[in-house]
Amino acid sequence: MERKQGGENERLRVPPPLIKKRIASGRGAMEQPNVTHDGEAALTPVFWVAIVLTGIATGLFGDLLMWLLKLAERAAFNYRSGSYQNAVAATSDLHRVASLVIAGVIGAVSWYLIRRYLKKEKSEIDDALWNGDGELGLRRSFLTSIVSEIVIGLGASVGREAAPKLMGGASGSVLSHWLHLSPAQKRLLVACGGGAGLAAVYNVPLGGAIFTAEVLLGSFALPTVLPALACSLIATMVAWLYLPSGATYADIPAYRFSASLMVWSVLAGIVIGLLAVFYVRLIGWASHVRAKGASIFWAMPLAFLVVGVIGIWYPQLFGNGKDMAHEAFLGVGGIGLLFALFALKPFVTALTLGSGAAGGVFTPFLSTGAVLGAFLGSLWIHMWPGTPVGAFALIGAAAMIGASMQAPLAGLVLVAELTHGGFAIMIPMMCATLIATFLVRHIDGYSIYSARLPGDNPV
Repeated sequence: MERKQGGENERLRVPPPLIKKRIASGRGAMEQPNVTHDGEAALTPVFWVAIVLTGIATGLFGDLLMWLLKLAERAAFNYRSGSYQNAVAATSDLHRVASLVIAGVIGAVSWYLIRRYLKKEKSEIDDALWNGDGELGLRRSFLTSIVSEIVIGLGASVGREAAPKLMGGASGSVLSHWLHLSPAQKRLLVACGGGAGLAAVYNVPLGGAIFTAEVLLGSFALPTVLPALACSLIATMVAWLYLPSGATYADIPAYRFSASLMVWSVLAGIVIGLLAVFYVRLIGWASHVRAKGASIFWAMPLAFLVVGVIGIWYPQLFGNGKDMAHEAFLGVGGIGLLFALFALKPFVTALTLGSGAAGGVFTPFLSTGAVLGAFLGSLWIHMWPGTPVGAFALIGAAAMIGASMQAPLAGLVLVAELTHGGFAIMIPMMCATLIATFLVRHIDGYSIYSARLPGDNPV
């Protein structure tokens, strides 16, 4: 608070300011809502030490997990650089199916043992933050993350970001005990670590910080934003020890604004919003009915076999879908292929999750939005030509991921950072994302994260 004392305008607040007197008008700085106080999680010197250590640990875990992912990709498809989906396509049909079946067997055995013998430890960061105190078990989180990256490298159709996000949160949870932080400080630290994990492996420090604030904590107050920025910044820079410092999706053209793109964004926002509701419900259903206990021994290899067979015709479906999105951003792909990919990617991802696998959904949804946008754009240019297909893909990706996360700001910033582009078409991108997110919020309201929460905390 701020109050007058001894005839002077003395300022008493948390944290205490260096300048003790108010400005000439006598009005208080705390009238601005986002700077009032630290809240329950005091930003003490010890807490800032924890933020630095969490950022370092998250960046190192990100490097380790991505190295493991590359190792699995090399072992399965001799992939070293360039396009992962091209490396998959270069192998025989039998090789692709066998790789995924092996991934299913490895995943089934590993996750069964982890969930049986470490069942008392928590490894769901979203649930730990939204319905708990942020407590995460290091052993279960670490082993789950390792298995996840291995099966993704072997071709599983889930996202790679869940593991570094989880390990960032687990790092914060462990450090909070070591440094004797309060429960509120622990929760903030775990959230910052989670967002920093996303930032580190995708080289999106700003997007990771906004993800922390908008998705994990639901607050843009200054005491939330400052540690989120610091943790994502540190984790990203540490991850440069192994990971590249450039854009995840390189060489995307600088697409230009057009009236055609603006009109299309309104219509596309409606279509994408409606489909996002269905896709989120699909992921929620798959997460609820996923194989548990010993059933994972047959469900996971069988599900992975089905995905492998589909991948005979569509090798783009192997892995998290990064190359699928990249080609859409570059305007590569015919209408028939784009339609098949946006229809199949959510299905094979839901099938993978339903089999009991652990993994992310960020890149699968981003890639689905990209190919959906490219597909709709390919139809649109027959009526109103002149706009490159890649511009529609960028807008589709932002709208789909923003709406499905129920986090439009994070969606827009992440697409901009991932591609280092899209700024000239930001107005239609914002329009489509706004409309799609508005529709998802009012029609249903679930996100790809809230829909996956376990069923023992109905809200």
